[in-house]
Amino acid sequence: MKISEQTAFVTGANRGLGRQLAMELLSRGAKVYAGARNPESIDIPGVIPVKLDITNPQEVAAAAMTAKDVTLLINNAGSSTGASLLDGDLDKIHLEFNTHFFGTLSMVRAFAPVISNNGGGSILNILSALSWFSMGSAGGYTAAKAAEWALTNELRLNLYPQKVRVAGLHVGFMETDMTVGIDAPKVDPAEVAKKAIDGIESDSFEILADEASLNLQRGLAGGVAALYPQLV
Repeated sequence: MKISEQTAFVTGANRGLGRQLAMELLSRGAKVYAGARNPESIDIPGVIPVKLDITNPQEVAAAAMTAKDVTLLINNAGSSTGASLLDGDLDKIHLEFNTHFFGTLSMVRAFAPVISNNGGGSILNILSALSWFSMGSAGGYTAAKAAEWALTNELRLNLYPQKVRVAGLHVGFMETDMTVGIDAPKVDPAEVAKKAIDGIESDSFEILADEASLNLQRGLAGGVAALYPQLV
């Protein structure tokens, strides 16, 4: 895919990785729609702000009607409540799934026909290294991301015959508002954005943006003993 010839829609584009993705796409010549709950918070010259809460079906439908020329959808919008599966607030766990799983699914269902009608293109779901691994905390987020990974695999098979490629990006902790207070190595979201768009441009189905994701992918073959040695 030649990025300079694409029209992209980035969700959660007002900050963090979403903002960097929108700017990277612009720098490569793409037309960019930037979705956010509060479009006034988008401060990127050259993008087209769109009011969008991906958990709101009416706003998702309206966004698809507005952006009828999209050929690249990046599902970046997310939430991180820190809720535990055992004793966390169920409303917060519902929010995690409504955002990462159902919100992403709603966007794909709305935009896949648009992309197909425009001759084909790509969808990139921003996943996480935590879709492959649990830390024993923030289980609502981890479970929702694991579900989004499964969703990505299923939709990849379903949409490929319609000339819509579905890719997933795995990344660990980034220097964003969402990770403030987490004491762990973090990567620059600008660098992740570059790797993400490079991956889309090279028609990759899976993009691993950092060492944490690379190491976890290698560890999957070892099963529980490799991922959670404290249990063995």
